Amino acid sequence: MPERPLLIFDVNETLLDLDALLPHFERIFGDPNVMREWFAQLVLYSQATTLAGEYSPFGTLGGAVLRMLGRIKRRIVTDADVSAIAAAVSSMPPHADVEVTLARLRAARYRMFTLTNNPAGTAAAQLAAGKLAGYFERMFSVDEVVRRFKPAPETYRWVARELGVSTGQCCLIACHVWDTLGAAAAGMRAALVLRAGNAPLAVGRQPDIIGDDLTSIADALLAEQGGG
Repeated sequence: MPERPLLIFDVNETLLDLDALLPHFERIFGDPNVMREWFAQLVLYSQATTLAGEYSPFGTLGGAVLRMLGRIKRRIVTDADVSAIAAAVSSMPPHADVEVTLARLRAARYRMFTLTNNPAGTAAAQLAAGKLAGYFERMFSVDEVVRRFKPAPETYRWVARELGVSTGQCCLIACHVWDTLGAAAAGMRAALVLRAGNAPLAVGRQPDIIGDDLTSIADALLAEQGGG
């Protein structure tokens, strides 16, 4: 029977439902689908600034990307709009499968943590609002020490060092391939949750587990331990 891995969960979209932001983008841009464009651009520029050796907190970067899209699409983005999106990000609800799956994994004695690009304060507010904080021993934020956004491999290595284990003893659970690629590059196992709008990529290091939802990821983990 393989060693039970420490489970490291991504937060935005993996645990929490980004679709809660759609009404704000409908109001600002007249098109709720701009939300997905905004999030993709936010991830792009978080990675670009990391590669360029620069750093701004994820929330600050999110506001800047929102204003950039406003200029591109000829829409006025106000300070109130930026604040409204930030508040909505801090209070996104969990996906329907999250709490029951976390409870199941906790009952199976898995140790669980989160790792997010969000600042620590935002991450704490998100998990408190979603009533999920009690499932996790610690919430890691790139803003704390490394200040290099995922999928920079050193971010995942930092988490393993803080936990006093090798990266091979950890399994990242995320719905973004860019996140699983970074974790795998750092030596972690990885599980990909196929949330709506996400799919496997046929190049690069492949996730060890792929599931349609968090329930199926838990099924695979528990099967490794001879449980169900």
